[in-house]
Amino acid sequence: MIQADTRIFHRLIQGQLPIAAGGDGVYIIDKEGNRYLDACGGAAVSCLGHSHVRVIDAIKQQLDRVAFAHTSFFTSAPSEELADFLVQRAPKGIEHVYFVSGGSEAIEAALKMARQYFVESGESQRSKFIARRQSYHGNTLGALAVSGNQWRRKQFEPILIDVEHISPCYQYRDQKDGESELDYGLRVANELDEKIQEMGAENVIAFVAEPIVGATSGVLVPVPGYFKRIREICDHHGILLILDEVMCGMGRTGSLFACEQEGVRPDIVTVAKGLAAGYQPIGATLCSAEIYNRFRDGSGLFQHGHTYIGHATACAAALAVQQTIEDDGLLANINTMGDALDQSLRQRFGDHPFVGDIRGRGLFRGLELVADRASKAPLPYSLSIHSSIKRHAMARGLACYPGGGTIDGQQGNHILLAPPYIIDRSHVAEITEKLGDAVDAALQDAGLMGAGAAA
Repeated sequence: MIQADTRIFHRLIQGQLPIAAGGDGVYIIDKEGNRYLDACGGAAVSCLGHSHVRVIDAIKQQLDRVAFAHTSFFTSAPSEELADFLVQRAPKGIEHVYFVSGGSEAIEAALKMARQYFVESGESQRSKFIARRQSYHGNTLGALAVSGNQWRRKQFEPILIDVEHISPCYQYRDQKDGESELDYGLRVANELDEKIQEMGAENVIAFVAEPIVGATSGVLVPVPGYFKRIREICDHHGILLILDEVMCGMGRTGSLFACEQEGVRPDIVTVAKGLAAGYQPIGATLCSAEIYNRFRDGSGLFQHGHTYIGHATACAAALAVQQTIEDDGLLANINTMGDALDQSLRQRFGDHPFVGDIRGRGLFRGLELVADRASKAPLPYSLSIHSSIKRHAMARGLACYPGGGTIDGQQGNHILLAPPYIIDRSHVAEITEKLGDAVDAALQDAGLMGAGAAA
């Protein structure tokens, strides 16, 4: 456990954390030798586990060549090769990549890129963004401003830019009785059209959304047709579509880019977590040829940058990760094991009195906890049941990602699962068994289930 006299400013100052000392595939090993199945990849990051030889070798080889060269003076072979790799596999029309050091930086770059695009186009009056409630796009000020995560935003709201938010595509809670999936999707998508008209299309830069919402609401999958309607609305009003695939992209949902499964192409798309699988910190903002060409034919300069963008070692790691995903056929395993995990979760929790919804795609899965399945009433906020589940899971050797504020930033609880792409059926069984025990133990602590009760 961390020492009381630690000099680190930890996220949770009074928390007790085991010391990670080693990795063995899908497991993290602490200093005392305890093993934890990493069923959430930290935060959907460690998609190849924690000891992948090919990736480690790629990093070592790059360090032997050159670790870092500032991008105002040099480019590097790994960054050029990684950009080519991504563009060749990106949605048609996405042709250029801007490398950063993480997801929040990728969103910041996307926001500034979108703003400067319109400045370069002679439409400098455009200054507004629209996003969705119950979304999360990062912790830097711009990214936090477009985020709809009320708990993360609240204390910083006075220093955030003004962003308009519309409803998420939250089928479990918001689809009306008798309303088809198609009609529901069109209804919530059309809120964007109404908001743009209210604000004046000439003032709006872009709409920002996660194709599949991650940590804030626990893996919200859009209904069919929702994003196609969103794309139509953006095109009709001449605004950009920015898709945030920091958590759901790079294979997590069963295709390299999550938006592939929605049949839409964004103008800008951001990726990060699964890009280098945690072996190095890196993110990327990818844009259409039209956006890039406007910069190229205009000022010739993107007025933005960070010291470590295009970091050669980080790009080498990311390239090795992406080549491994492709060469080892891991997208197929994501879909196969994703279906197996979904089936296993439904067998264990499908009739559980406190699990209202089981959802997801690929190896990106979520469970929403409720006090009553019929009414969908949330568990009392005071229980902080997600924190208890995390504690009980860790005690059993399972790292999962429970969260609170699922519904509105305060009420509601969920559990997010994002295990490595290399899992097999034995890992699926272990995840489900340990998670089931952890959930029931947390509910027993809260006095909601009797000791030894079976779901």
